[in-house]
Amino acid sequence: MPGYRGRFAPTPSGPLHFGSLVTALASYLDARQAKGTWLVRIEDVDPPRCPPGTDTAILRQLEAFGLHWDEEVRYQSTRHEAYQAALEQLAKHGLAYPCSCSRKEWREYAVYPGWCRNGVRHPDRPLAWRLRSDLGERPIVWYDRLFERQCIDPAELGDVVLKRKDGLWAYQLAVVVDDGDQHINQIVRGTDLLDNTPWQCQLQRALSLPQPRYLHLPLIAADNGQKLSKQNLAPALPTDDASVRRLLHEALIILDQTPAPFLKRAPVTEQLTAAIAAWNSDRLQPRMYRALPRSVSLES
Repeated sequence: MPGYRGRFAPTPSGPLHFGSLVTALASYLDARQAKGTWLVRIEDVDPPRCPPGTDTAILRQLEAFGLHWDEEVRYQSTRHEAYQAALEQLAKHGLAYPCSCSRKEWREYAVYPGWCRNGVRHPDRPLAWRLRSDLGERPIVWYDRLFERQCIDPAELGDVVLKRKDGLWAYQLAVVVDDGDQHINQIVRGTDLLDNTPWQCQLQRALSLPQPRYLHLPLIAADNGQKLSKQNLAPALPTDDASVRRLLHEALIILDQTPAPFLKRAPVTEQLTAAIAAWNSDRLQPRMYRALPRSVSLES
């Protein structure tokens, strides 16, 4: 059996926030306690959404919290050839097809109705590429380490885009290809990606890639009930030492761990050493959201 290989894969559309920290920390602790490898991958397949320098800021934030990665950081923007080869393999087997339809045309449907499955409706338009979600094994059944048995028919989610009309690669294909290439066998991420898993399992099987184990974490909700996110203007993680110590301790608590109170002001290395030794994912509670504790101030 290969050793544990996990990863944290942020999109550099903005700096990390407290919700990002919780995910990165859980992924890091899970790998370190297993004496495994932990990677960082920058998912910059959408350059217009990625301001210059944001990737560097993210890496500095991770280092400030003591979350040091193994191996070289991978950038998805350098991986065009690998994604293209995967798309061609899918198309060869009839599992991916070009699509000319616009979102406006199918806005009255819950999911894209597959109009281009048997031929492009508007050949003169720019083309995206979609996955045939109705082919292959259905439904997709997998076991999540927190939410246990999952059973979802990807056809009910629709034919997801693999490559956009503007030529940019979509998340679903890129993440599967890179996880396979980097031999990632343990994925720790937020519950907002739980319903992406069936598509990814379909792609893994179609590309003859192994299926990782999944652990989906509760999302962190702000006072207004919205998920902490870059889109919702969640404040960036501070990197001054006092704030880092405090927020690291709070992140452990929100992960249902039990760090000793005196560690709240301890150096990062001391907190992480204790957290790795005590990490127990079985303590996590299966819920979609965790409220941001009132004790957490995100201002530095």
